[in-house]
This record gives sequence, C-alpha cells and structure tokens, in this order.
Amino acid sequence: MRAAVIVFPGSNCDRDVALALQQVSGRAPAMIWHRESALPALDLIVVPGGFSYGDYLRCGAIAAHSPVMRAVRERALAGVPVLGICNGFQVLTEAGLLPGALLRNAGLRFVCKDVFLRVETEGTPFTRAYRAGQVVRLPIAHNEGNYFTDAETHARLEGEGRVAFRYCDVDGAVDAAANPNGSLAGIAGIVDERGRVLGMMPHPERLADPQLGGIDGRAMFEGLLAAVG
Repeated sequence: MRAAVIVFPGSNCDRDVALALQQVSGRAPAMIWHRESALPALDLIVVPGGFSYGDYLRCGAIAAHSPVMRAVRERALAGVPVLGICNGFQVLTEAGLLPGALLRNAGLRFVCKDVFLRVETEGTPFTRAYRAGQVVRLPIAHNEGNYFTDAETHARLEGEGRVAFRYCDVDGAVDAAANPNGSLAGIAGIVDERGRVLGMMPHPERLADPQLGGIDGRAMFEGLLAAVG
C-alpha cells in the first residue's frame, strides 16, 4: 500500500499514524511536508491530528489553503481514499472535501479520554473490516470536535448512509450521556458522497497495537490495506 501522511507545522499525530500504517502494511508511508505542491502515486492519503498552524484563525482553516491540499483535493476527486483524523477532519471540512464544521465542544473544555463508537456502515474502504452495529473503543483528544451542519445536509448524510461512526455507550446506545462534545446526532465521523473520504474525530492510530492498550483501531488500517492493496 502506497500511503502518504501530510505533515503541517503543528501536526503531532503524524508519526503515530505512520507507525500504524507501517505495522499493518509492512511499508513506511511517505511523509509529505505542507509546502509540497505535488504528490507521488498513492493508494491512500492521511491528514493527521494535531494543531496545524497552531490552530490560528480557526482549526484547520489555514492548513486547508496550504499548497499540498490542492494536490490532496485533486487526488480525492480522482478517487484516492483520504482519511482525516481529528485536526485532519477539521482540515477536510475547511477544504470543502466534507460538509459541515467542527465547533467548540459543548462543555467548552478540551476532552481527552477513550470513548465508545458505534460503526454505522461497513460499506467504505475505511470501515470494511468492521461490521455495522459493532461497538469499538477509541481515544479522543480535542477542543473543537462538536460536529454541526444544517438540517438539509444532516438529512442527506443520514439518508445516504454517510455517517460512519457515532458516539455511544458500551452497549451501542446513542444518547446525550455518551456524547463527549455535543456533536449533532452523536456523529463522530462522516464520509463523502463516494465513501472515499472519511473524517473522524477519534484516533484509530492510538489504539492499533496491544502495547497501546487495545487494537480496535487496527481494523481500519487492515481494511484499507485490503481495499487498496
């Protein structure tokens, strides 16, 4: 699998996801600096978590206009899978690759803990190694993870099966008590119209190895490997 991880000033999860990709695929991903304007031939692009450009102006807003994101947008439109994690999800919404916005957490505090997610679809390259309805545990660490969009877009996301993950309790129930940031309908991750771009706030790379305390995130990378070779 020819993968690349985009690196911005302020990225702090780029090495974590690179290690997860290498452990699953046996091949180290290319680390692409934000100033690059061209990309090599790739099977997967990851926009990692962190605080790109120090989160100045608005989370992900400056990164969305960096030279490399023009190339990422072109590859996404050509069908190359793109995974945005945490700050990467914010970058993808700011870049127009995914709808909606990530607002301040409802409690107005940074949240860092493990959460439970319910897998809503298995029909994407990112979720094919899970099963619909499966409950997984992944970490979150964000201050602006409160997903919001207008009612029309929300209805379209739900109607087209584009909600990939929802916050839930250990039994899979979606309610306010299980929602760590106030996200609309408990949404933790969404895909684009073709299911080839995924943005999610939780970090699969942080639970992809037994030494990290769990492997619920590993299936995402294994599924991607199976999907793209």
